[in-house]
Amino acid sequence: MKEEEKQIYQDYINQITPVHNFWLQLCNAFVCGGIICVIGQLIINIAVSLGQDMDTAGTICSIILILTSALLTGFNLYPSIVKWGGAGVLVPITGFANSVAAPAVENQVQGQVFGIGATIFTIAGPVILYGILSSWVLGLIYWFTLL
Repeated sequence: MKEEEKQIYQDYINQITPVHNFWLQLCNAFVCGGIICVIGQLIINIAVSLGQDMDTAGTICSIILILTSALLTGFNLYPSIVKWGGAGVLVPITGFANSVAAPAVENQVQGQVFGIGATIFTIAGPVILYGILSSWVLGLIYWFTLL
């Protein structure tokens, strides 16, 4: 009886487990990431044509992409884009903005302090922490090698 139960359970698992096409996901991620890059380049080109230097244009581009991502997250459109585009949407700066905005949107009903304030960096916080820590350690190593 045990073998039959195991087989029934395995059939059930196979039935409910989603099947993904790796190559289709790869193409979708490439297209979405490419679209984000094209939009970013358009923003930079427009900013430069309006008289901004490249550094300022890059800053403007980052601000617009972050704001757009946060707005799409707030209007609950970003999850649909992520479902189709996968890593192509999550890896650029737009994904980082989503990882900060999503917990705040989900927990806003708990209030400003205990909802938004307490949960806003639950996903992005470790990335920020370890990014700063590793850059600090690498900076020290670099500094000591110059002495």
